[in-house]
Amino acid sequence: MAERKLKIWYDQEGDYLEVIFDQKPGYFRETESDQVMEKVDEQGHVIGFSVLRVSAMRDKPLEVAL
Repeated sequence: MAERKLKIWYDQEGDYLEVIFDQKPGYFRETESDQVMEKVDEQGHVIGFSVLRVSAMRDKPLEVAL
């Protein structure tokens, strides 16, 4: 079975987290949460996500369908 690698990046100054499952072309689109964007490929498959205002999640978890 081929090993898959995740790309995880956190920008502390921007309070921004990005997680990419698959390194291929795609674009970000909105989700039901104003804090979360999902990254999808040309076929609409989710290949990652980003979270704004990560520090605001200290008191409660954030749940979003991707």
